[in-house]
Amino acid sequence: MRLRPDENVSLTDLARGQHALVRDAAWASLTGSLYGGVILVGFALALGAGPFHIGLLAAIPLIAQAVQLPAIALVERIRQRRKIAVLVITGARVLILSLACLPFLTDTPTQLTWLVVAQFTIAALGSVGACSLNSWLHQLLPREGLGAFFAKRLFWATAVACVGTLAAGQLVDHWPFEPKVQAYSVSFAAAAVAGFVSSWYLTRVPEPQMHVPSHGSMLARLRLPFSDGNFRNFLFFMASWNVASNFAAPFLTVYLMRHLGYPLGTVTTLWVTSQVANALTLYLWGRLSDRLSNKAVLSVAMPAWFACVLAIVFTAEPQQHTFTLPLLYLLHLVMGTASGGIGLANGNIGLKLAPQGQGTAYLAAISLTGSLAGGLAPLVAGGLAQWLETAQLSIVVQWALQRPLHELSVFTFTHYEFLFVISAAMGLYVLHRLSRVQEGPEVSERVVVQQFALEAMRSVNNLSSVGGMLGNLMSFGRLFDRRLYPRAEYREEVRPSEGRA
Repeated sequence: MRLRPDENVSLTDLARGQHALVRDAAWASLTGSLYGGVILVGFALALGAGPFHIGLLAAIPLIAQAVQLPAIALVERIRQRRKIAVLVITGARVLILSLACLPFLTDTPTQLTWLVVAQFTIAALGSVGACSLNSWLHQLLPREGLGAFFAKRLFWATAVACVGTLAAGQLVDHWPFEPKVQAYSVSFAAAAVAGFVSSWYLTRVPEPQMHVPSHGSMLARLRLPFSDGNFRNFLFFMASWNVASNFAAPFLTVYLMRHLGYPLGTVTTLWVTSQVANALTLYLWGRLSDRLSNKAVLSVAMPAWFACVLAIVFTAEPQQHTFTLPLLYLLHLVMGTASGGIGLANGNIGLKLAPQGQGTAYLAAISLTGSLAGGLAPLVAGGLAQWLETAQLSIVVQWALQRPLHELSVFTFTHYEFLFVISAAMGLYVLHRLSRVQEGPEVSERVVVQQFALEAMRSVNNLSSVGGMLGNLMSFGRLFDRRLYPRAEYREEVRPSEGRA
């Protein structure tokens, strides 16, 4: 197993590395699906965690991003990014394996304490690995076709994560022994094994010789991203996005399980619905980001995501009903589609705006800014949720036709629902910060929606013989093309960006 940097990286080596990166992402996502996300929240709730504990567990991965500051010094001193990434990430997965012992402890406070400590250590090691990996990939991968490559990588990662989450949820719901919390031990052990396979694939990715920094001290290089006006606007945007998205999202699982009363198996199917939509549309988002711009993708995907966050509040109004669960599936479908575009475009903008040879500092600045801002959000939200546990805000309509007086409750906000409303309101500021980022020629939201629909129609035609036959007979795609191309606005906005990555 070779972990030292390679003297030369050929096109064949690069292709092999991209192949391995896709597999690494798939196995790493399986690790995350069996250990983190919905499963971790379900485990914490099974141990008796309250809102503040949930907020703390959600904040830890973001707060741990501050470890990237010393990680930069480590990477630039050792200059062996593959070795650093493989060793620390594998170490984190050994700790995930140790979590399988927690369900066998009998003292609940001890279980929660060790869970928090282990989660922080895992996140800190992952942060060091991410710092090394980001610098490594920033130098290795060509900028042309980034959208298509990361779309493929995210597609397989998402698809495998869906299988893992469904399996873990069903395992917990149908565990035949008592106590049922011990089902999580099996899930955590499987997560660690998948993580070890991911680490092996990571060793197969070539690493070019690291560039010698062209600027002075580490602090001086860290100041460079903040002195770059456009990149500073991007950092403000990422900070606001991290705050708004992490204010309510970590509590969605708690809301579904505790407030609406759904079992973990149902919650995992909702999560998988979101991820399937994410995976099925990643390729479309990737093509759009390469053809138009990442900012244009965000200008469409983010409003849709925040609108769904707000709409969750109204799925059980005025009380839980027959259509609550179908509405939740629909909202998760739209949120998954939107989050695919958001994740892809955010990553691409960061890579594109970071100058070659300075990727470590610039990408670390993104992580540090997001962690400082977003890490506080779930902590504040958890404390607020605990304070608002018995609070209620109702809007009531009264009407009277002589006597008696009739009242109709329009909607009622309680407990976690306040967090969703606040998060959606924050989305307005996020969109304002996005408007300040310059990526290239501006593309209107209408063009993005039209192009997304066009790409979706083309995908259906390619995948379905019936769709292809109808497309040939009716030529809907051609009609859509003809409707787009004569417009001067479309010619001005799309053509200059066709040659850009």
